[in-house]
Amino acid sequence: MDTKVKPDIENLRINGDRLWASLMELAQIGATPKGGVCRLTLTDLDKQGRDLVTRWAREAGMSVTIDKIGNGFMRRPGRNNSLPPIMTGSHIDTQPTGGKFDGNYGVLAGIEVVRTLNDHGIETEAPIEVAFWTNEEGSRFVPVMMGSGVFAKAFTLEHAYAATDTEGKTVKGELERIGYVGEQEPGDHPIGAYFETHIEQGPVLEDNDKTIGVVSGVLGIRWFDCTVTGMEAHAGPTPMALRKDALLAATHIMQDVVAAAHRHPPHGRGTVGMVQVFPNSRNVIPGRVKFSIDLRNSTDELVDRMAAEVKARAEQVAQEHGVQVHIEMVSSYPAQAFHAECVEAVARATARLGYSHMPAVSGAGHDAVYMAKLAPSGMIFIPCKDGISHNEIEDAKPEHITAGCNVLLHAMLERAGT
Repeated sequence: MDTKVKPDIENLRINGDRLWASLMELAQIGATPKGGVCRLTLTDLDKQGRDLVTRWAREAGMSVTIDKIGNGFMRRPGRNNSLPPIMTGSHIDTQPTGGKFDGNYGVLAGIEVVRTLNDHGIETEAPIEVAFWTNEEGSRFVPVMMGSGVFAKAFTLEHAYAATDTEGKTVKGELERIGYVGEQEPGDHPIGAYFETHIEQGPVLEDNDKTIGVVSGVLGIRWFDCTVTGMEAHAGPTPMALRKDALLAATHIMQDVVAAAHRHPPHGRGTVGMVQVFPNSRNVIPGRVKFSIDLRNSTDELVDRMAAEVKARAEQVAQEHGVQVHIEMVSSYPAQAFHAECVEAVARATARLGYSHMPAVSGAGHDAVYMAKLAPSGMIFIPCKDGISHNEIEDAKPEHITAGCNVLLHAMLERAGT
């Protein structure tokens, strides 16, 4: 007769104070005077961060595997180690003016899940793994989300290795220098399911006073460069009716970029973030304007419809103002829906734990985008103060940090089995 007492999974909770302390300790590596973190990928500080995180993993009884692009996989065995692991993770590199939570929270939440399972002697059927992905931010090397992108075969290892920073240093050289070139081929690593916990990096949860965002997917993105060509002329002698003002025409297109987003709610986004005016002189009618267009929405169909509308308006503006308009797509990221079973696992865990919650979408890219191409995936959002991220003042409440990790714990246990 089996007299072993079954663990009380329903009432299992993480140690929020321990998680917060770990976040604050990691944040000391590269700490900035304004309270943020500057820990650029593959620098000496990144090595120190990696060394600390892998030390914590080993102290929690986990094995550590590094692949050839420097991705780290920290593994807690299960009863059946032939099963693919249930994985969580994110990144520990930061922006030059980064915060304590972006990426770091997702990695340390995973380690806290393992510490909690250890505390309560809980064995999972499938192994549990925590990943940290190389160069998610892309602030030193491009492309962004490099480690997970190589892992998912979105681009080659050779392409990533050859990327250089502003000083001409390569990814491969810097990986070798800090000692994080592993032996495993990127992607030769099975995943049963993937969850990523993250601060929202936007104001929606805080505005709605909700603790958890149940993320259904990541917005599709299209980036364009728009060039409007008119004729520069003297601002005084040239009558209004005879002008070919490139800036005046450009502003009409810019307004339609924003209007297109309003025409396709609730997830439409339209932004003009960069503008170059030629000749940029106070008393010269602008002859050429180049500006960026950033369009986003929840499906590729909606993003493409927004783009078509902006292009149609641009043609109309060109005729009305006697200018030439050229729009060129410079980057495209498809929308990525997360797996229904993982989204539902997050929703069930949130409801079971009694946290206020709402559906959410991610307007920013995350490593989970690439993982979703390989395995069932989902994300958990928590609020950040004023929606601010990629900024030294980025902040999150300890109770929200704890809540998101509790949801992660229960969602992972549902997939891993106990």
